[in-house]
Amino acid sequence: MLMEAGVFGDLKNFLIAALLNLRFFLTEYPMLLFQRILYEKKYFNNSNPLVSIIIATYNRGNILVSRTIPYLLDQDYKNIEIIIIGDNCIDNTSELLKSISDKRVKFFDLKKRGKYPSSIVDRWFVQGTKPRNVGMKYAKGDWFVWMSDDDILFKNHISTLLNHAKKYNYEFVTANYEEERDGVSAKIKAQAFDKNFPNFFIGGMPAWMYRSYLRIFKWNIHAWRKKYNRPVDFDLASRFKRCGVRIGHIDKIVAKVPPVEGTNTVGYQAALIADTGD
Repeated sequence: MLMEAGVFGDLKNFLIAALLNLRFFLTEYPMLLFQRILYEKKYFNNSNPLVSIIIATYNRGNILVSRTIPYLLDQDYKNIEIIIIGDNCIDNTSELLKSISDKRVKFFDLKKRGKYPSSIVDRWFVQGTKPRNVGMKYAKGDWFVWMSDDDILFKNHISTLLNHAKKYNYEFVTANYEEERDGVSAKIKAQAFDKNFPNFFIGGMPAWMYRSYLRIFKWNIHAWRKKYNRPVDFDLASRFKRCGVRIGHIDKIVAKVPPVEGTNTVGYQAALIADTGD
């Protein structure tokens, strides 16, 4: 069993997950309605909105500087800011990022690391949650894009998602991406991941974009405690769906998830091998 062992641990996890779901249910929908009243009009007239790309990182300065950021700066959509939040990095990430002269790249390092579960796989489900929530506070964009610090966003990632969202008035839009395992890249299509919505299909986080007023939906560090739909991005998307966020999907590949450094795979399989703790 991947969760905390024992009957008491199971009961604790159930109660925390249930109470959080109740809180989300009671608060997020009315907050969404209020945010729409305040901010939705500005999305109809802005032809060149600022897009905030938010990245949580932990001791990955070399990858950020050598690969991740160059891909982002090469986007065909230029009105972007890159918000990188360190989860209390203890390597030279800060020094490496200072070498980037582009003012669109901004780095903030947390003074205290997020408190994650001890299990490697459970930690993988929610890693980066604290810096992502902090990143939304610093982000000034009208739209948010999310990625891991070693993901690759293709040149047309932002323009593809933004144009699709604007065309159909979506608040949240997803696409497809590639994963590389054992030297073979494969298309990851939209998935139905929530038993409560069997016909609800979305792509994974590297192929996401949503309106910034959806920042009222916080990333849930306790998502790992649930019995199903445990990755934090699936948890967030389910809450979007329950609250009636307008969601669209476009069948195009806009990103790639390469193997985690030191492994030949991705996801929790890579976490079991690398155990970087990020």
